[in-house]
Amino acid sequence: MTQSAPSEQLKVEPVRRTVQVIHDRIQARFPYRGLRQTAEDLLGLVDEVGSVSETTQSKVRQARLWSRALMVVIVAATLVALVLAVHDATFSDDRLRTSLDWLPLIQTVIGDVVYAGIAVFFLYSFPERIRRGRTLALLHQLRSMAHVIDMHQLTKDPEMLRESFQPTALSRPLDLSRDEMERYFEYCSEMLSLVGKTAALCAEESRDVVVLDTVSTIESLTVGMSRKIWQKISMLPR
Repeated sequence: MTQSAPSEQLKVEPVRRTVQVIHDRIQARFPYRGLRQTAEDLLGLVDEVGSVSETTQSKVRQARLWSRALMVVIVAATLVALVLAVHDATFSDDRLRTSLDWLPLIQTVIGDVVYAGIAVFFLYSFPERIRRGRTLALLHQLRSMAHVIDMHQLTKDPEMLRESFQPTALSRPLDLSRDEMERYFEYCSEMLSLVGKTAALCAEESRDVVVLDTVSTIESLTVGMSRKIWQKISMLPR
């Protein structure tokens, strides 16, 4: 039986190289457009995702080590306390004789188990909460960047290139040729795709449901925006 090849993992460096290429292409064709600065900001976000991923991994490993150690201490201390309480109640001179006498001990045992369970659950999920806070902050920035890219193309109307177009007093001046507008739309679409890829980088090392749902939302957002851009490209006059 042949083994299937392991699936490749999305990595920071290839995404960064692709963003750099898009930035250089925009710099060459539209050096004075705001889209160039947006591409530069996206490049910085990719770098931040990479650095945060490395530092967060180290902090998560340390937090996981300490939390697991504390979990063992809490469970051991709870078991010792329960054993001692039952031993004292059973074998001491003033040991409990009736079922009603056992009620305070049972309540104490239940309370200790519940509090120990809450503490164990908190310590078990603590490392993931460290990762979640940093990751959600980056994802919020990426969502905002997607809207910024969409704003860059929002005022570019293919209808302005038609001979039948009649501008009004409030119409923006047309400063792009047909080919330039097509390239501009393509750059916006490619950058939106890279925003989605950068968001996916945030989920490569995470199994947090909140993080995965946020990444999925950003990917759906960028795909929807890119689809509208390609509808504009199809409306460009031939």
